[in-house]
Amino acid sequence: MTGVDLKADVIADCNKTAKKYGYDGLSFVVGDIAAFQPDDVVDVVVSLHACDTATDYALYNAVVWNAKHIFSVPCCQHELNKQMTSGQLPILTRYGIIQERFATMATDAIRANLLTAVGYKTQVLEFVDLSHTPKNLLIRGSKCDLPKEHRQTALQEAKALMEEFGFEPTLFRLLGEKLS
Repeated sequence: MTGVDLKADVIADCNKTAKKYGYDGLSFVVGDIAAFQPDDVVDVVVSLHACDTATDYALYNAVVWNAKHIFSVPCCQHELNKQMTSGQLPILTRYGIIQERFATMATDAIRANLLTAVGYKTQVLEFVDLSHTPKNLLIRGSKCDLPKEHRQTALQEAKALMEEFGFEPTLFRLLGEKLS
């Protein structure tokens, strides 16, 4: 098992803890998930509070690596908030806090649907009770043989939401041809 993070001090602490408890198969490396290349087959990708588009790169890599399971707890979904416009539903962009929360939910709904579109049975679940943190969603995906119609519907729904609000999410761009 390999953990990846940009923060050298976090990686040093994690490696120290793994060594202390004798977890020989557990290691941590300093790096960017966008460029990380595993040495072996990847069965499970876990992404915990990867800020903004780092979650998209973790999800994209999970798809590219053909991971059997994905567990992602997104954080700091700023990308779509900056892009959000709406002609049909300006009530969602008029008030900053409403726009921010809607963009957060839209980001994760699009991510979940895009995973479905590339063949993952996907769920969005409460990870931690809302009273403890507002970042409490878990996107869970399991690779399976989904019917083509189901995958296409998921993609069409994501595209409709993207079109309505002018969204151009990183995960959509990264997946590109895999969504065909």
